Order: sequence, then C-alpha cells, then structure tokens
Amino acid sequence: MTYTIKGKTNDWELVIGLEVHCQIISNSKVFSGASATFGAEQNTHVSFVDAAFPGMLPVVNEKCIEQCVKTGLGLNAVINKYSRFDRKNYFYADLPQGYQISQLYHPIVGEGYIEVTTTEGTRKIGVERLHLEQDAGKSIHDMSPSKSFIDLNRAGVGLMEIVSKPDMHSPEEAGEYLRQLRAIVRALGTCDGNMDEGSMRCDVNISVRPVGSTELRQRVEVKNVNSVRFVMQAIEIEANRQIELYEAGQTFTQETRLFDSVNLETRPMRSKENANDYRYFPDPDLLPVILTDKYIDNIRKNLPELPAAKKKRYIEDLGLTPYDAGILIADKETALYFETASQNQDPKKVANWIMGDLFGYLNKSNKSITESPVSAQNLGALVGLINDGTISGKIAKEVFEIMIETGKEPSIIVEEKGLKQVSDTGAIETMIADILAANPDKVAEIKAGKDKLKGWFVGQIMKASQGRVNPALANQLLDKKLAE
Repeated sequence: MTYTIKGKTNDWELVIGLEVHCQIISNSKVFSGASATFGAEQNTHVSFVDAAFPGMLPVVNEKCIEQCVKTGLGLNAVINKYSRFDRKNYFYADLPQGYQISQLYHPIVGEGYIEVTTTEGTRKIGVERLHLEQDAGKSIHDMSPSKSFIDLNRAGVGLMEIVSKPDMHSPEEAGEYLRQLRAIVRALGTCDGNMDEGSMRCDVNISVRPVGSTELRQRVEVKNVNSVRFVMQAIEIEANRQIELYEAGQTFTQETRLFDSVNLETRPMRSKENANDYRYFPDPDLLPVILTDKYIDNIRKNLPELPAAKKKRYIEDLGLTPYDAGILIADKETALYFETASQNQDPKKVANWIMGDLFGYLNKSNKSITESPVSAQNLGALVGLINDGTISGKIAKEVFEIMIETGKEPSIIVEEKGLKQVSDTGAIETMIADILAANPDKVAEIKAGKDKLKGWFVGQIMKASQGRVNPALANQLLDKKLAE
C-alpha cells in the first residue's frame, strides 16, 4: 500500500530526497593540519589555511579520502578512481575563503543504494553520489544583543555529502533511510553520527504530486534538520503546506526553508540556488585524486561487518526476530554489548534483558550503553544464573537492581544476599505439605476438577519461599503431592 496524504480535492503522494552531511572522523581537517576535534574553545583549532590567509595552499588529507572510499563501499556504491575538487563560490560570514572546496563534476563515490525495511516492505533507496568537501565555520548570534561572532574551529573540517535519489515516498521511509545510513557510518568508523553535535546534518528535499502521476514537481529544501524525528515531522508538515497551496490554485518557487520544531512549521530562508549560481570551477590549487584498484581492494578487505549483514546473521544464526535484530544493530556499541553478553548464553534471553530492563534503566537515567553500570559480561552471567537454575527470573530482577547500584558480579550478589534458588526437593515437599494442610477446602476443589486453583498454590509456594523455589520444580512436586 502506497503512503498517501488526502487533500480536499486529490490524494497526494510524496517525493523525497535527502542530502546528508557527515563529518568525517579524522584527527585533522581535510586540507590543513589543524585539529578536527569537537568542543574546543572558539577559534583554537584554526590554521592559516582555514582562515584563508593569502598564499596558503591546501593539501588533501589522505585519511579523509580513505574514509570516503570506506563509506562508499558500505553504501554498495561505485568508487570513482578519478575525482576532482571544485570551488563553490558564495558569501557567508563564516566562510573565510569566499568559496567552499567541494566536488561537483567528479565526486569520489558514484551510485549506490541503502536497503530499508518499513511497514510497507523492504526496498532499495538509491544513492546518487558521495562527494568530499570542507565545512564552513559557525556564526554565533546569542552571545550579544547587537553583534554576531564567528568561530572557525569547524572551518575546513572534512564532510561527506551523501545525496540520495528522489526514491522515498513517506516520512517513515526517510526516517529509516537516515537510521540505516547512520548505522552504516558508525559501524565503519567514518562518522560518529551525532546529530545533536552537528556532525551529521540533513537537508530534506520534498515535493508532492497527485497519486498516479510520474511528474517531478517543484521541490522545497528544508535545511539543516538535526534529528530523525524532526526529519519525519518536517516532511509531513511541508508536504501538507504544499498540498494546500496547490489545491488553492497557488504556485510557489524553488526555495530553501527552515524547520521550526517548536511551532511545527517550515519558514522561508532564501530562494534556492542552482549549480550555475555558485560559479563552480576546478580548484587550481589541488590535483585530481587518482585511486588504484589495489588501494580500493585493500580497504574493501578490511571492512567490518556491516549492519545489514549483522542483522541477517542475528536472525538466521541466533534466532532473533527481525525487530529485535534491528534494534540491536542500530549502533555499534549496542551490537558489541549484545555480542559480548550473549557469548555462551541464550541470545534471545540476553536480547530481552538488554531491550527491557537495561534500556529501561538507561533511558530513565539518560545514559548511553557505554555508560551502563552493568557490564556486558555481568549481564550475560545473570542470564546464565537463570538458565542453570541458580536463581529464578523474579530473583534476577532483584539482582539486576543491585548490579545497577553496585556494579558487582551477579554471582557475588546472590551469595552475599542468600538468593540461591531452593532446589532441595525435601524442603520444597515439606513446604507444599504445610500449605495443602492449611487449605483443605481448596485441595478438595482441585481434586473436584478446578485446575485453575493450581496456580494459586504455586503462588503460595513462591510467597513462602520468598521467590526462591524453582517454579518448574514447585509445579512438579505439587502435582505429585496432589496425586497422593
């Protein structure tokens, strides 16, 4: 079923393309030796090249080239053995050179795709290109009521701009594409994907057309959206705005807008420029990048397992559901935690503990999985204690809470607190006999065929033992006693 928006006169469908800027993980900037580390004091990571001093010449950072090739391979894309840098000319106060070094005509990576799964099924979303460029600086408007300030720490930091084809047709599809792209670059170690820090930013191109039409109508670009949720909201809001204009008989020009996440609206920013407005020309200071098959193959051979392959392995080899596998491979740290915790343990039970109790605690505490006080090894050990009958599932919840507070190994907690499950059949049989003797009326009802009361007796056994009796053993011994 195709995603549609119902207007007053027509049913409409969306055409969506994303341009995602991914900051490259590299110690230094793309054309200078200045540090690319995030969070330093303003204007402390700026070289003469970044500040565009006269006579300063850029030199391409080979690490940034390698990271682009690695990402291109992760996107199932063509790696172009010849690529070239161009100057994109425009004025921003935080762009010292008066142009941005980018790649318009000969990008380093060509066409590829990302496979996404939504409620409407699985399909491939085309990637048009990946090109390497430098970032601009940052204008700061909230430090003074009358002045703006410029921080050039980000100027010259390497960016991969990953441009999709206009292949997406719903907010859900665009959100899933962005999640998959973020999972890929994180798994590869080419971008940290932290949208809240600006190291991954998304420009969303949106147009609408009547259902059944193949026409590509006028599009609007919503600039610099910094979360998956906001991308999905911006698409829906902007699509509805365009539909209202069309149905009112109005037209609009190609433009760039901003998404206001507080008032849930898009606002005009500027008319949208075309490539010729930027007066692109080859950068005379930089040689073309020539790659060999050997160079590309060496990078390909050292690629880590990618999220799609990992998800398939979790489903086929470990028996996880597609939903569980999708959650666990969403970022590299969670997948690593799961793999460590599930060594020699039941993967499904480990997954349930991670996505249930552990995620519940982390979300409430606003912590990442790398900040978990419960190590992966200790969570796996907890599942092992349940499986071998040392503790019950109920006692495990209590042990887990103590693990969060203390960081101790579960076996130590069980020993210290005397929480071992009672498996002494003699002791359990005595406990059952006492409970049956105290409730002869209910015993009579069970023997008369009221089987549901059996659950009540098991509850009494668990209560009497403070949850320390093995429930399966309790059921077995209760059946035996009732049959006498």
